Amino acid sequence: MPITASPAPGPSPSRLHLLLPVALLIVYLAQCVWFLRTQSLTYDEPVHIAEGLEAWRHGKFEQYNDHPSLVRLLCTLPLIDQKWQIDVEQFSDHFRASRIAPDPIRLTWRARAVNVVLGLVLAGLVWWTTRRAFSIGAANFALALFVFSPPLIAHFCLVTTDGAATLLIFATALMVAWWRDSPSRAMTLLLGAVLGLLLLAKFSTPVMFVLAVAWMFVPGRHIASLWLGRIGGMALAVAVALLVVWAGYFFHTSRLTLGADRMVVTYPHRSDMIYKIHSPVHLSVLIPAGEYIEGFRNTVRHNARGQPAFFLGKTSRSGGWKSYFPVVTLLKWPTLVLVLLLISAWLLVRGRLRVPGWLWVMASFPALYFATSLFAHFDLGDRHILPVYPFVILFAAGTWEGLHRRQSFVVGLVVLVLLQAADGLRCAPDYLSYINILVRPSESYRLLSDSNLDWGQGLLALREYQEAHPADPLALAYFGSVDPAVYGIRYRPLAEGERTQGLVVVSATNLSGQYLQSPSGYRWLLQYPRVAILNHSLFVFRVPGDGTTGKPPAEPGVGR
Repeated sequence: MPITASPAPGPSPSRLHLLLPVALLIVYLAQCVWFLRTQSLTYDEPVHIAEGLEAWRHGKFEQYNDHPSLVRLLCTLPLIDQKWQIDVEQFSDHFRASRIAPDPIRLTWRARAVNVVLGLVLAGLVWWTTRRAFSIGAANFALALFVFSPPLIAHFCLVTTDGAATLLIFATALMVAWWRDSPSRAMTLLLGAVLGLLLLAKFSTPVMFVLAVAWMFVPGRHIASLWLGRIGGMALAVAVALLVVWAGYFFHTSRLTLGADRMVVTYPHRSDMIYKIHSPVHLSVLIPAGEYIEGFRNTVRHNARGQPAFFLGKTSRSGGWKSYFPVVTLLKWPTLVLVLLLISAWLLVRGRLRVPGWLWVMASFPALYFATSLFAHFDLGDRHILPVYPFVILFAAGTWEGLHRRQSFVVGLVVLVLLQAADGLRCAPDYLSYINILVRPSESYRLLSDSNLDWGQGLLALREYQEAHPADPLALAYFGSVDPAVYGIRYRPLAEGERTQGLVVVSATNLSGQYLQSPSGYRWLLQYPRVAILNHSLFVFRVPGDGTTGKPPAEPGVGR
């Protein structure tokens, strides 16, 4: 089939055929609700919420401008009423949410619900695309893999940009494949709107934008063969996309002024930014959505500096391990999905599976995204390559298409889905901390940390534990941006390297030492009894007697 062929509509499924996908979506929603009931705000969420409210209420896009506006605006729509408040204090090297009103649980539910809806939309798109590529049986198989995938539950239940980026990269790939077969004016306008939302989702998406525009330029069966015709479609789509980005910043216009050995940037509702530079040019220009350009620049500079990271027992001040994401993929994504992807590839090579040409156009998006991630310095979690995962499911569903003609294989594939469901339930509802069955959960902190395992989501579990042990004073070394007192937790902060006795709780990310001055700052606790692990991310130790006299082991290290 030619590469320009589009996802043809095919026969409409009957009501009976729709029962299974609807039931699977209900199961997905139930798991999301379970997650929402049990997980406290993670590290990045307070800032996203605070900045979204600041934008809606005061028209400002100023602090923490390291993410575009889409998710921040969408997830705070249910919080526009002034009764919803979150105060975030900025310190030299971190920030902290010190007050959440009227209470953190209800605020979290309202904000996160928006991303859950986006997850349901992506699930529907994966089902629809797989059905067009293969069959309704393969589509239901893909949806089942989606529904029981911990990464797709966790990251669509958080007020972060990863879920929206995942949805919009998949939607962009599908729209490009569709447009190439039907490049009408209406389709061009729709594609332009999706491209604009793509740019507003996350600052890692511009490379996907460039790829989409490049595919619009490549001639195809139904695309105008004239160079001028292709340029016209591209120009219209890009213009619409840029208009959507501008709308995402409330049509703000900034001013850049050069002269008098300085550069002045004026943003709406903000103080001027003044930089000393030497320029022979004197000019003043207006820049639509200048805050977007500022945020993208900040992200590029941040990536160049790098970010503290932890990987397989080693810490780094700047990250940049080329093997980080390939290994994280093996550890954090369900093993059965990866096995099914390999089987699908084997069936394709053997000629037992036919893939429509337009699917290869879609495949170029995750391939490029994963390749570029290898050169990034944000080694912070599988969420940074989450946009690749729905495509993995799409192609893994080819296994069903290649094997479903034999009943014994169908039974085997259904068993694999059930095994994946059981695998996810091992960590449920703490889906963010999921790691494959080959790693003991109690030892996962020796391999990965941060949003792979512990992103500050365990405060509700800690509160429950404290309520069950009210007589025990608590020393806490918590990795997160929310003051635990916001959740009603009584504690004494435990500083890095400080010794104490009694009940001590330390976050897995602090135990790994990723962000500490000395990575071994809390590893002295490893010589004492570990009495519990809360939420798969908080380690509870009982330090007997005088904790200051306990002789620590000789650098036990988290990689042993």
